[in-house]
Amino acid sequence: MSTKRNDEKKVEAYTRALLDAARKEGRTNSDLIQWQHARKFSPEVLETLTTMCGQDDLTLVEKVARQYKELVDAGDDTVLVSVTTAVPLDERLRAKVRDQAEAELGKPVYLVEHVSTDILGGIVLEARGKRYDASVRAQLANIRKTLTSTFIGGGKNE
Repeated sequence: MSTKRNDEKKVEAYTRALLDAARKEGRTNSDLIQWQHARKFSPEVLETLTTMCGQDDLTLVEKVARQYKELVDAGDDTVLVSVTTAVPLDERLRAKVRDQAEAELGKPVYLVEHVSTDILGGIVLEARGKRYDASVRAQLANIRKTLTSTFIGGGKNE
C-alpha cells in the first residue's frame, strides 16, 4: 500500500475516533476548535499532555498551566536536570547531586530522577541539552575502545 493511501487511512481513523468521542459527549464543535489549535502546540506540550494522559493526570492540566505562568512571571531560572542511576537515590546522595549540579550550572536545579539498570552503576546527568555520563556502562565502553585501538590495529578499523 502506498504511503499516501496509508496516511489517508490513518487520517480517517483518527478523525472518526475523535468525532465519535465528541458526539458521545456532545462537544463536536468545541473539539473541532481545540483540534484546530492543537497543531500550534510544541512537541514538548504534546509530549507532556500524552504523559499526563498515560498517568491519568489530565485533571492536573489547569494546575500545571497556572504554575507554569507563575514560574514564567516570577522569572524562575531553575534548570531541569535529569538524573539516571541504577538504584534509587537516597536523601544524602540526592542532596550531593543537587549541590554539585547547582555549583556547576550556577543556577538552582530541579532533579528528575530515573532508575535504569541498563547503566549498570554510576550516574548519568542531562541538563541544557548536554549529557554527562559517568555510568559503569560508559566506562566499560571507553575501556573497550582504548584496548581495541591500542592492541588491535591502532584504531584503524573504528
